[in-house]
Amino acid sequence: MTADTRRGYAKGRAKRVEILDQAMAMFGEVGYRGASLRVIATRCGISHPGLLHHFPTKQSLLLAVLEHRDEVDAEWLAVGSPKGVGRLRRLADLATLNAERRGIVELFSVLAAEATSADHPAHAYFVERYRTSVLSTAVSYREAQEEGALRPGIEPDEAAQQLIAMMDGLQVQWLISGCVTDMAGVLRAHVQAQLTVAL
Repeated sequence: MTADTRRGYAKGRAKRVEILDQAMAMFGEVGYRGASLRVIATRCGISHPGLLHHFPTKQSLLLAVLEHRDEVDAEWLAVGSPKGVGRLRRLADLATLNAERRGIVELFSVLAAEATSADHPAHAYFVERYRTSVLSTAVSYREAQEEGALRPGIEPDEAAQQLIAMMDGLQVQWLISGCVTDMAGVLRAHVQAQLTVAL
C-alpha cells in the first residue's frame, strides 16, 4: 500500500466519522423522519452523492450511527471487565458520561420513541437493543447475587428491567426540563437500595 493510498483511506475514515457526527446531531434535533441526507451532506461540506458513497441510504446511515454509539458505550462499560456490583456501578456511572453527551442522549431518546412504530427502520434495532440490555443487566444482578451482595427478595430480571427503564426515564426528564441534575446519583441510590454492600 502506498503512502497516497493510506492517506486516502485515512481521509475516507475521517469523513465517515464526520458524517456520523453530523447525522447524530441532526437525528437528535429532528428525528429520523425529519432528517435530510442533503442537509447532512451540506453540513459535512460534501455533495449528496459524496455522502451516498459512504452511506448508500438514510437507513444505512441511521444504523451506522446507532452502532457507533453502542460501540463507544460498550468500550466504556468494559474498562476493567467489571462483573456483578462493579458492573452495576459502571451502569450507574454511564449516566455521568451521558450528561456530557446531550446530543447523543437526545438522538437515542427521539429515535427510541419514533421506533415504537413497527415500520420504523430502527424498530428491530431497538427491540434487540432493549432485549440484550435487559439480559446483560440481569446477568450483572445475578453475579451480584452470587457475590452475596444482592438484598433478599430482589429478583434479577425485574431489577434489570427497572434499572433500564429508570435510566431511560431519567434521561428524558433531563432532556425535557433539566429537573434531574444528577442522573448518576439517582441511579446509584436506586441500585444501592438493592445491595447489601457499598456501591
